[in-house]
Amino acid sequence: MSGATPLVLAGARLPGADSAVDLHLAGGTVTEITPAGVEPSGQSERPAQDARRIELDGRFVVPGLHDRHVHFSQWAMVSRRLDLAEARSASAAAALVAASVDRGDLEVIGFGYRDALWTDAPSRAVLDAVSGDVPVVLVSADLHSCWLNSVALRRHGMEHLTDASGLLREDDAFRMLREIDDVADDVLDGWVADAARRAAARGVVGIVDLEMRWNRDDWARRAADGSTALRVAFGIYTQHLDRAIAEGLHTGDEVPGTGGLVTVGGHKIITDGSLNTRTAWCFDPYPGRGPGEHPYGLSTVPYDELVPLMRTAHEAGITPTVHAIGDQANAIVLDAFEDVGCRGSIEHAQLLRREDVARFAALGIVASVQPEHAMDDRDVAERYWPGRTDRAFMLADLAEAGVELALGSDAPVAPLDPWIAMSAAVARSRDGREPWHAEQAIDVRVALAASTGGHGATVTAGSVADLAVIELDPFAASGDDLRRMPVAATLLAGRFTHDSL
Repeated sequence: MSGATPLVLAGARLPGADSAVDLHLAGGTVTEITPAGVEPSGQSERPAQDARRIELDGRFVVPGLHDRHVHFSQWAMVSRRLDLAEARSASAAAALVAASVDRGDLEVIGFGYRDALWTDAPSRAVLDAVSGDVPVVLVSADLHSCWLNSVALRRHGMEHLTDASGLLREDDAFRMLREIDDVADDVLDGWVADAARRAAARGVVGIVDLEMRWNRDDWARRAADGSTALRVAFGIYTQHLDRAIAEGLHTGDEVPGTGGLVTVGGHKIITDGSLNTRTAWCFDPYPGRGPGEHPYGLSTVPYDELVPLMRTAHEAGITPTVHAIGDQANAIVLDAFEDVGCRGSIEHAQLLRREDVARFAALGIVASVQPEHAMDDRDVAERYWPGRTDRAFMLADLAEAGVELALGSDAPVAPLDPWIAMSAAVARSRDGREPWHAEQAIDVRVALAASTGGHGATVTAGSVADLAVIELDPFAASGDDLRRMPVAATLLAGRFTHDSL
């Protein structure tokens, strides 16, 4: 799928350069880059005089951005849910629920609470006291736990899965998410289309969508209905692996009828929990674990199941894409990659042993990381990973070891905005705070290259015409500048998906 009319993006600048250039686009490709005002050599698909000329007036052009890790349907839904991001206690979250009930809401679904630093613990009683007969389901910001009142637990048949806390964690929470995410296709597709337009407005041309549903049919339907704002690689979870193999899917294959925009992604396996839920699997215990709690976090897929799963996917041509957050989880997953003898990615890689950085490089494993999580989790990490935070979010060490980095958001856990991810990776700071472990900051060129789906940090002749037109030179931008980078236009295969020029 390519732009029908050849374009000349005239008077553009490439990052780090002072002189202006003209970018000549045809057939979905950047055919030539010439000094401003210089005619091309004639290699375009049509003569230059047939091209539409757009003056960029010195704006900067970079490769279109990719978010390597999103949960796109959930990202599309969160703006329709009760926002709990500012709740600093269980009682504060309950007050937001109470206000929703007072407005007459017949069901309350909230998103975004982070309870790791709360001084009062979540409980059914706290929610029951403000909700009456209204069912309440609150989803944590990390997606690994849900907090329900008694009415909701009964409605969903999950009372036996929790205690007085009303909390569901890991697989039980994922089951709950699947139930509340059961939205009619036409409604969800409308929300997704809106979210795709918002992503395009931030320079995004592609995502890896790791929803837990069978995403192939969803994205094929959307493409057939005219949703063409993004390139999408969809993940395959273990519950769908046999179906994917039976249908002959292979990582990288294009889905027929989608104009090449929808492709098969990897096999997603979740091997541990998360930091905020205190279920990331670590070598050292979490401080303050009570009776019956898991002192080291959770291993959710035993090694003797993990290796056969990865091998089955690999032999079928589906690349393993494995979630690991704690240092023990990462070490075990690297063992599994070595055992299977294949490449793939580790998603998150938040806490690592130093010796495992070199193993990433030696095994050729991509570190698919979400730098904004470091900003969200820095205080939680200091409390629950004491004395180890120098090994958290080790982006610089990974990059220096030659590990391929792929930046993402994990939206809705963090906003789907690669400029935010790049800012966090480069500045290791937000909201005016001192940089957190500044030694792990990476150069902006590395961050940009890790955000373009393998297309590097600079547009070159012959590259696909997936482009973002921005107002500032990213190579000279501060962390705050990157975070709020103005995006003037986005092009996918030479056609505009966002245009505010």
